[in-house]
Amino acid sequence: MNRFSLAVALLAALPAWAQSQRPPYQTTKVEGTDNVYVFRAGNHQSMFVVTKDGVIATDPIGYGRPQMVKTYVEEIKKVTDKPIKYLVYSHHHNDHISGAKPFKDAGAIIVAHKRTKDRIQAQNDPEMLPPDEVFSKQRTLRLGGTAVELTYVGLNHSDSTIVMRLPKEKILFAVDFLPVGQVPGRGMIDFYPLEVEDSIKQVLAMDWERLIPGHPGPGDRLGTKQDAQDQLDFLRYASETVKAAAREGKCWDQAEKEVKLPKYEKWPGYENGLPLVIRRYCGIWGRGT
Repeated sequence: MNRFSLAVALLAALPAWAQSQRPPYQTTKVEGTDNVYVFRAGNHQSMFVVTKDGVIATDPIGYGRPQMVKTYVEEIKKVTDKPIKYLVYSHHHNDHISGAKPFKDAGAIIVAHKRTKDRIQAQNDPEMLPPDEVFSKQRTLRLGGTAVELTYVGLNHSDSTIVMRLPKEKILFAVDFLPVGQVPGRGMIDFYPLEVEDSIKQVLAMDWERLIPGHPGPGDRLGTKQDAQDQLDFLRYASETVKAAAREGKCWDQAEKEVKLPKYEKWPGYENGLPLVIRRYCGIWGRGT
């Protein structure tokens, strides 16, 4: 190919390449709803709900990108002129709840599980604003005719994680312990492998149809109850497989090299996530932690 032909080929390919690039952030309305939106920043996403009396927002996702929180608030203002009344934290991890000050400045009341407040105070990180109001098991926020049910479902990805359910819309927002259609990765580092099974069973017993995850699923699709069941099945399979390896004395290094979960090898994240999954279950079955 001569230089002219190469240049033409590159120019022809440029529009397709440009279109394939993921924008740094995006706001989308959940299909079939009048008032539920997803704000995505990088590989993190949050839900916000617009009512006639104001907005209920979730996770500011400002870790390492404080300007993005201002963008999040601006995106909400593009959708509605109603005030932001509440900001709800899903759990205490920095990557999801850092940088809430723009929401606080906008007048939002921050709500979270009581352990989230304990964790934030222990970290003493100025980017982590403690919640104004906390609860232990369940609380329902009611605003402008919309209800958002906040429920603590026990130990899973953290000891402070809650799920948020919109009963009318049958939508659930759950972060990190229910990835959609993929193998969990770094979230396994501080995972509670046995207790999470009960958390997922509680979620499956709730009345919902679509799941908004804290990180986009494949193709940015929302999750279903089948995805939640699939994740539970995956974790049980991983647990039993690693337990067998641990009883043969293979935890840690040998198990990480040898143990495979072939039923899930086509799932996104399999290659990178598998060693972390194996390591965490070795922690349980090889050391009891």
